[in-house]
Amino acid sequence: QAQLVESGGGLVQAGGSLRLSCAASGRTFSSYFMGWFRQAPGKEREFVASIRKSDGNVGYADSVKGRFTISRDNAKNTVALQMNSLKPEDTAVYYCAARGSDSDYIPRFRYMYAYWGQGTQVTVSS
Repeated sequence: QAQLVESGGGLVQAGGSLRLSCAASGRTFSSYFMGWFRQAPGKEREFVASIRKSDGNVGYADSVKGRFTISRDNAKNTVALQMNSLKPEDTAVYYCAARGSDSDYIPRFRYMYAYWGQGTQVTVSS
């Protein structure tokens, strides 16, 4: 059974930084992409960033481009999301996700990921 466990969420002031981590175990050893999504209260879960494990190719949502950086450590089967210049609108539950098939594009939709973590809360105060 695949397991993804997020950590690193918390409360931060606007302009601050947080680093999220996701540790994968089980079947996710064969995952090709690992990504981050977020869901704010009353809103749909939305794509944030994703990385292809083989070559490090990355993709970002326009709303976070230039502020967030996704990275991976294949040896440890982890993925991280460094979030800088945080804004109140970044407040959400952040979910780690893994995709078990490869593609020549960055997967940006929820249905493209088979494995999900439980989420970690990020709150940015103004």
